[in-house]
Amino acid sequence: MYPRIAFAAAAAASFLFGAATVGNEKYTAAERRHWSFQPRAVVTVPSVAGVSNAVDAFVAARLQKDGLRMAPAADRATLIRRLYFDMLGVPPSPAEVDAFVADRSSNAWEKLVDRVLASPHYGERWGQHWLDVVRFAETDGFEYDTHRNDAWRFRDYVIRSIQQDKPYDRFLQEQLAGDEMFPEDQDALIASGLQRMGPLRKNAGNQEVASSRNEVMTEMTNLVGSGMLGVTLGCARCHDHKFDPLRQKDYYRMQAFFAAVHDRDISLASKEEEEAWKAKKAAVESELKEMKKQMRGLKGEERSRMAAKIKEAEEKTPEPLPALFAVSNDMSKATPTHVLARGDYQNKGDRVAPRTLGVLLPDDTPELPADLKNPRTVLAKWITEPGNPLTARVMVNRIWHYHFGRGIVATPNDFGRMGMRPTHPELLDYLANQFVENGWRMKPLHKLILMSRTYQQSSTSPVEAVAAAKDPDNTLLWKHSIRRLDAEQIRDGMLAVSGRLNAKTGGPSVIVPVEQELVDLLYKPSQWAVTKDVAEHDRRSIYLIHKRNLRLPMMEVFDAPDMQISCARRESSTHAPQALELLNGDFANSMAKSLAARLDKEAGGSAAKQVDLAYRLAAGRLPNAQERAAALRFLAKQPLSEFAVAVLNLNSFLYVN
Repeated sequence: MYPRIAFAAAAAASFLFGAATVGNEKYTAAERRHWSFQPRAVVTVPSVAGVSNAVDAFVAARLQKDGLRMAPAADRATLIRRLYFDMLGVPPSPAEVDAFVADRSSNAWEKLVDRVLASPHYGERWGQHWLDVVRFAETDGFEYDTHRNDAWRFRDYVIRSIQQDKPYDRFLQEQLAGDEMFPEDQDALIASGLQRMGPLRKNAGNQEVASSRNEVMTEMTNLVGSGMLGVTLGCARCHDHKFDPLRQKDYYRMQAFFAAVHDRDISLASKEEEEAWKAKKAAVESELKEMKKQMRGLKGEERSRMAAKIKEAEEKTPEPLPALFAVSNDMSKATPTHVLARGDYQNKGDRVAPRTLGVLLPDDTPELPADLKNPRTVLAKWITEPGNPLTARVMVNRIWHYHFGRGIVATPNDFGRMGMRPTHPELLDYLANQFVENGWRMKPLHKLILMSRTYQQSSTSPVEAVAAAKDPDNTLLWKHSIRRLDAEQIRDGMLAVSGRLNAKTGGPSVIVPVEQELVDLLYKPSQWAVTKDVAEHDRRSIYLIHKRNLRLPMMEVFDAPDMQISCARRESSTHAPQALELLNGDFANSMAKSLAARLDKEAGGSAAKQVDLAYRLAAGRLPNAQERAAALRFLAKQPLSEFAVAVLNLNSFLYVN
């Protein structure tokens, strides 16, 4: 077990060199006692008869306390479908279901888990979760919503890192300070682009005005608080936090770590390519200059025609050359960090320098020098220090949340007083300790959870009524909760079931066709230039462009996040537009036609065989007698394509048991 660390004292020691100023904020004993700020406990796994998995021991012991017990294990067809959607984001094929059901070896489940963890689709599925947390997008948002042509490299970096099971401490260090800590590592430079990932107000292109710079710094600071530390640090931007021991000075001291950060695009083009690009751009700018000069003396219809020509000429501006979307320090342009009254950049108070959260430090811990070299390295090392009480807990809780639909702490971005308390605090600390001991690797943690009886439970219990009366939200995990697929799982699942899924990985993002009315709402309709290769349109959803001002209607209606702020958890709403999208939407009907063609080809002209294959593809099982009879009656009157639409609307497809 990872030994208990006096983290506050150890962290304080690293801040005692070259002190610039000394804070005098005091923290009460009660503030410091909040559970999430306490060192992780050394936990003994409960002894429960017949239980060998540590996860099960904690869960079973808690259930016994309330007079409850786990549900029986789910059947094998249910388990493999649950595992595939959970870990890969797509359903298993009928052949994969058959192979697992037929494998009677004692380690059949473990072999399946290992195979899934090694699948290239694992990184795609779990990479999406991290992209949610860091509100990944490839455009600026606001009125211009300018495209970030090379931001897709960050998406590929995340997928690649998770697939390779990169240690989480290194993963965070690369994103916080890759340019400082690993300047020769291209992946680390790409990772540093995290600090440019937030929405950005262009202010007619001038990013050095104080208001814009303040917004950029705010975005960087808030994400570290909610995404990495699980605290609502952003609430201390305008005043001391109303509920948690986070002072306003804490906020700006954390912000000071980013004072010297500025955008850096590292060109991947040759010198010849750069020269050709500059010449082409100069020619367009010269043409535009002349046209704008002519426009000054024009009026009415002539002016309108010239405006149209100018707009057409602007479209000739060459796309930026390939580059790494990164950051670097520029001390000559470092932003002096002040406490801002009510967060107003024009209302400056005391100047502050870098320092981490005061509640985790002894009172009067000094600040670091304002001109500290490599300040984000210091921050990254503090966040990934094994004894930091927040970092490992927060990530372990996220992993648990994505497996079960609810975290041990139900508010993944808020471990403060207004967040939910952990349902199983000892289990949370046990898993966090295991996470750190195993080198901050996610795959061993996945396997521990997936091998548990807790994960493999049925979604129905023989004592359902009694258990539901005591624990209606299933917070104690007396069964496996049924969950609706999220937006990406629905779209990717349709592609897989229809036989159209393009398994190509990586590369520039794909733009698929949408209604012209949506495109016309953009600042420049040319921003939605549909990818010409139609085969690319059938790639996984993670490879579709993440544009802030235009989300695909199907993704939006199924609760895909808007990418403005960190998404702690996906909502799972149920409303009429979802049914309308699945029944009448262009994508759903296109998938249904392809599914119908697949059924006709693979099941022949037999309606009974078509029905059986449709259920096996979409639901991972054969239809029951009632379902088969209803489907055959439908097919007797309706074409196969309409039946395929109905299949993609089945709860058996849209939900995982």
